Amino acid sequence: MTTLSVALAQAVRALRASDVPAPMTDARALMAHATGIAPDRLTLHLGDALDVGAADHFAALVARRALRVPVSHLIGHRLFWGRRFIVTPDVLDPRPETETLVIAALSQPFSDMLDLGTGSGCILLSCLADRPDATGIGVDLSPAALDVARRNADALGLTARARFTQSDWFAALGTRFDLIVSNPPYIAAAEMASLSPEVRQEPHAALTPGGDGLDAYRTIAAGAPAHLRPGGRLIVEIGPTQGATVADLFTRHGLAGVCILADLDGRDRVVQGHQP
Repeated sequence: MTTLSVALAQAVRALRASDVPAPMTDARALMAHATGIAPDRLTLHLGDALDVGAADHFAALVARRALRVPVSHLIGHRLFWGRRFIVTPDVLDPRPETETLVIAALSQPFSDMLDLGTGSGCILLSCLADRPDATGIGVDLSPAALDVARRNADALGLTARARFTQSDWFAALGTRFDLIVSNPPYIAAAEMASLSPEVRQEPHAALTPGGDGLDAYRTIAAGAPAHLRPGGRLIVEIGPTQGATVADLFTRHGLAGVCILADLDGRDRVVQGHQP
């Protein structure tokens, strides 16, 4: 019977041979999942024997990761804004740069919010968890994504304040909000081939609207004024080259105070504006 340390070393070699970008980080995450050991305590157990069941489970996970299946799809969750979110192949993998949008959303008070294309619900639920008096609606075209979002709301104890509805952007909505947020599909069709194998396994419709990647912004900017209260804010995530174009869309549809915010890497990441 092998030890965790030996099995980890073998896994790192296998992942490195498959050009997995962070083989040690991923191998440790998969080992923690296979053994049920908390990730921050794994080092304390490296000398332990790995039982047959856990070894087989770990080997299967490593084999799938070598095929570039995202770690979050293998272990079923991803940390975002300090909380664990359920993730499946039906939703985008929450990413650290999206926390820039959450920071912007929480920078001012709001009582109710709308999350367009909610996916896992990570943006909406992160905001509501930090604003105990607020309520919100998450909409998505995908019933499978909405099921994941509802599961996350339940896991975080937010079902009383978060509602999820199937809608094509604003189509099923007649309410005005203090805050509208969105991380819409924004990758241009021509850029899809250059994405990593992991990203290309995420839902295609959540990655790209086709064409120049800007169709979702055109729809959101056009529809937001009819769904924002006076002074209400619209905040969207963008690709790092799209800031000026999306800001211009906001301005042309009557939003005021339009500005572009950078993420922690200094790249344009968020455009925001408000209803006059």
